[in-house]
Amino acid sequence: MEKPTLLVLAAGMGSRYGGLKQIDPLGPNGEIIIDYSLYDARLAGFDRVVFVIKEELQEVFEEKVGRHVRPFMQVEYAFQKTEDMPEGFAVPAGRVKPWGTGHAVRSARHLLHGPFGVINADDFYGRQTYQLLYDFLKEPHGGDTMEFCMVGYILQNTLTENGTVSRGICQVENGLLQSVTEHTKIRKVPGGAESAQDGEHYVPLDPQSTVSMNVWGFGQQLLPCLEEGFRQFLQGPLADPLKAEYYLPAAVDGLVHQGKAQVQVLRTASEWFGVTYPEDKQMVKDALRQAHEQGLYPALR
Repeated sequence: MEKPTLLVLAAGMGSRYGGLKQIDPLGPNGEIIIDYSLYDARLAGFDRVVFVIKEELQEVFEEKVGRHVRPFMQVEYAFQKTEDMPEGFAVPAGRVKPWGTGHAVRSARHLLHGPFGVINADDFYGRQTYQLLYDFLKEPHGGDTMEFCMVGYILQNTLTENGTVSRGICQVENGLLQSVTEHTKIRKVPGGAESAQDGEHYVPLDPQSTVSMNVWGFGQQLLPCLEEGFRQFLQGPLADPLKAEYYLPAAVDGLVHQGKAQVQVLRTASEWFGVTYPEDKQMVKDALRQAHEQGLYPALR
């Protein structure tokens, strides 16, 4: 069986935060968030990483990230291109934006030959996440139903003081994912969290809810399903041909509801952090400095 690969989604320029936040130094020695992710992933057992990036950023990404990783992991690049579409489809006139996270994973289809984990490049997930992911992926998962996994976080461990966030709230039964509902406006409040599904009126959410932070484990058999799902998505109708995105969670949700896949939810108590807003930077810097002081990480730069 092919060893698991880590697929890192790094093609999105942080839309809220502005700039290439994936390569913003945040650690005490100039580390960037992906340095910690790959250090933790290597400890867990991953020894090959595929970065999904924009082709025009390959040189800067290799300089800032790739060359630092090559001494301990095999590094490859997949390019997310808006024009990379199934046969018979064309990019809508005026569309520049790539097609979302489902399309990003599809972009790496020629480099994925076995089980693979998926993470975002600009999120700090915590060491336990990579161990849970690798331990699931290294085991064979056969049978008629595809078996995938998702690392689930506790909602209150993923919120920021500095504004609202978007989170996929998961319904889980007997350890299996039943559905993911995207809440695009969640805010932290004393003792909990609130969501405004209509954009205006906030209602309480259980702060212990399981949320998806885009950490998934898949078998190679996901790839033809993404291809088919992307075709159906493009056949539309698209709400906005210039902006509509084919999201990975929606693709997985579809497979679960069709009975084609089941997703084990591996719950972690790890704290997630990332830079959604510029004001989050100091909090992340403080947390990383503390992790170094506790001896969790050596200097990674």
